[in-house]
Amino acid sequence: MKNKSFERKEELLKAAMEEFSSKSYEEASLNHIIKNAGISKGTFYYHFEDKQALYLYLIQSVADAKVEFMNKKMLDYNKEEGDRNFFENFRIAAKTGIEFVREYPKYYLFGMMYLKEKGNKIYDAAKKMLGNTTENFLEELLDHAIKNGDIREGISREFCLRILSWLWTRYDEIFDVKEEMMDFDLMLRDIDDFIDFMQYGLGNRNNE
Repeated sequence: MKNKSFERKEELLKAAMEEFSSKSYEEASLNHIIKNAGISKGTFYYHFEDKQALYLYLIQSVADAKVEFMNKKMLDYNKEEGDRNFFENFRIAAKTGIEFVREYPKYYLFGMMYLKEKGNKIYDAAKKMLGNTTENFLEELLDHAIKNGDIREGISREFCLRILSWLWTRYDEIFDVKEEMMDFDLMLRDIDDFIDFMQYGLGNRNNE
């Protein structure tokens, strides 16, 4: 997108969010978005090259908003509490993500539709644009955990990182999340079960 702002920019982004949150990328209509935003096609194409450019701009905007939200929340947590082990840090990060969903439900719906694009070119384009933000975040947590002795000896860093990345990016598949049923209490309970499984596995600790 060109840096120059324009009248009804917010209306365009709102219309695009509505369209992309309820339809797949292929099904979403750029003409519908432009009409609902109340702008001309000329205005749109002056600022965005095409539908993909608009979609990627929204993806980046949501990602930036989430990073800003989570960084602030994590900073607040760190001020309130002392050093925590890896699993508690992971639990707090995951629950902070749920807080973001609660505050920005439309972003969540958009994100759910984006996840359904796995295997499509637009998903790959978005992933390439976003880079390794998730991997970098997990690597920082993991390296801190290894340094503190939170991870069991004998498990390689690379294996841990692959498992964590898979679990983190497939939350929707593990819990069969339905975008029309945002039960936040259930999400929080799922997070606790999720982290407990990561920390303790399926084994009965009473039999150790």
